[in-house]
Amino acid sequence: MKTKEKVMAILDRLPADCSVEDVLYHLYVVQAVERGQADAAAGRTIPHEEVEARMREKRLRTNGR
Repeated sequence: MKTKEKVMAILDRLPADCSVEDVLYHLYVVQAVERGQADAAAGRTIPHEEVEARMREKRLRTNGR
């Protein structure tokens, strides 16, 4: 689907009284999902266990001050 078609599909799903901020938010979400899918397809991911370890480490540094 081309970009213009994606934008139009989003606009079609939003209520008539939506704000510009609503539109921008939905465009941002679509873009973020597409980037994530591209990263996953290219193997640019981090295993769940590593993410947990990094977050645990960060929490310990933050709480240890």
